Amino acid sequence: MRTVTLVAHRGDPYVARENTLPSLHSAIARGADAVEVDVRLTRDGVPVLLHDETLKRLWGHDRPLARLTHAQLTELTSGGVPTLREALVSVGGHRLMLDLPGADDAAVHAIVGTVRECGADERVYYTGGPVGMFAVRAADRGAEIALTWTTLAPPRPALLGALRPRWLNYRFGLVSRELADRVHADGLLLSAWTADTRRTMRRLVGRGVDSITTNRVDTLASVLLESRAGKGHFA
Repeated sequence: MRTVTLVAHRGDPYVARENTLPSLHSAIARGADAVEVDVRLTRDGVPVLLHDETLKRLWGHDRPLARLTHAQLTELTSGGVPTLREALVSVGGHRLMLDLPGADDAAVHAIVGTVRECGADERVYYTGGPVGMFAVRAADRGAEIALTWTTLAPPRPALLGALRPRWLNYRFGLVSRELADRVHADGLLLSAWTADTRRTMRRLVGRGVDSITTNRVDTLASVLLESRAGKGHFA
């Protein structure tokens, strides 16, 4: 059976607030092979971990991140929003999957530069749509890329040739055995997001995915243990 990578979605959000250091640490402690985090820039260009454009949902402040300096962000969240640099240091040798929502070329350059300064190139990979991933490829010719694809129509060969992703990253509902076979025939790895029930996880394993992103780290760890032991139904 194919080895499946367990990717924790924004850390371990049912245990600790998403995209925070405690959430990352919990995910790793409970068996994550990699942690997916979202990276945005503050007004003064500091890459930090935050999914939303504003602090409202997670931190209770209806303030856009892009209008806050890092010092202001730290004050508003009592230091709860880590910088990318802090996250890279904090997880040690573990892998981070960086999602770059809304990043422009300048933001990508700052993010890739931080990864390089931390010596983390070999344990970081990037995910997102074609525009963002082309910016990553321009900033780092050797970057590992998981291209997010949202339709069953396959990416054009010219796109794949120019971008050179290692992974194709699909919403879990699109994944079939036929799609997995096609992705593998193209020499790529298949990742699926975001699966949170045992039934869905087992189905994805049975269909041949290489990676599953989940909010339920403990549940997926249990399912993968079952699959390795040959227990359960994984068709």
